[in-house]
Amino acid sequence: MSEADKAVSTASTASAGNAVIGVVGTGLMGVGIATQSALHGFRTVVHDVDPARLASVAPKAQAVLDELIDAGRIGPEAKQAALARIETHADLEVMRAADFVIEAIPEVLELKHRLYEKLTALLADHAILASNTSGFTPDQLAAPLRAKERFVIAHFWNPPHMIPLVEVVPGSATASDVTAQTAALMTAIGMEPVVLTKAIPGFVGNRLQFAVLREALNIVRSGAATPEVVDRVMKASLGRRWGIVGPLEAADMGGLDTFLDISTHLMPELAKDEDVLDLLREQVDAGRVGVRSGAGFYDWDDVHLAQVSEGRKRVIGRG
Repeated sequence: MSEADKAVSTASTASAGNAVIGVVGTGLMGVGIATQSALHGFRTVVHDVDPARLASVAPKAQAVLDELIDAGRIGPEAKQAALARIETHADLEVMRAADFVIEAIPEVLELKHRLYEKLTALLADHAILASNTSGFTPDQLAAPLRAKERFVIAHFWNPPHMIPLVEVVPGSATASDVTAQTAALMTAIGMEPVVLTKAIPGFVGNRLQFAVLREALNIVRSGAATPEVVDRVMKASLGRRWGIVGPLEAADMGGLDTFLDISTHLMPELAKDEDVLDLLREQVDAGRVGVRSGAGFYDWDDVHLAQVSEGRKRVIGRG
């Protein structure tokens, strides 16, 4: 049996309730990951040092599960069963019982290293430690760890119950069976893992996201279109296509010779600088940071929020 097959077998057995998944961090991502884990049958232990944040876990998990119910994905019984599998603990010692620990704390390297120094003395020899980081490389993160071969990045997207992708990124010291087990476990909790062959800044998803954002900002800066028009174009065209075929599949289908011809004259016209970030700075300096402040490129009133909520419901309902 190959290492990948063993990992799938292990994850399958674990889904019956034999494994314990630990989550450190109680923000939206941490709770989203914990809820996804519990929903798929795993005992899930969640840690945070802040009592108020620990108290927020149950309401956040309930909101995720209620959205799944509203979209017709689960029933009330599944919600109650999932909530019963989530445990909150103020003491990090609980991670001694975990077979797989996902770190989802703020993106501050010093904070992560301090946590890892504590975890390296607690985790079982067989346990895997994964980080949900979206910015740091695995080798940067693994520096304080004694068992670097049992560390890997598992980068979830927000919210996990709607966006299934997990980018599994091994470090230079990560054991191959750890990468395989991580990917298999992600599948077991209902996610769609992809394994990168090497770590690059931003991994794959964020590099694509910010490449599109740069050009979107460039178009707005040029005066060719408003933010509303840019977003409508994306949602009514590429947003639909990319849900079926990726950009390289689309190029194959359209003909690589055709795409080469178009690229030759179009790519030189695309944004290549960071000056477009001035559009973001202007908004931030004005206190318009988006939904959190009630305004950004858009005014986020109840009507706009309801439209986005309906869109989320349709996507979640499709599964």
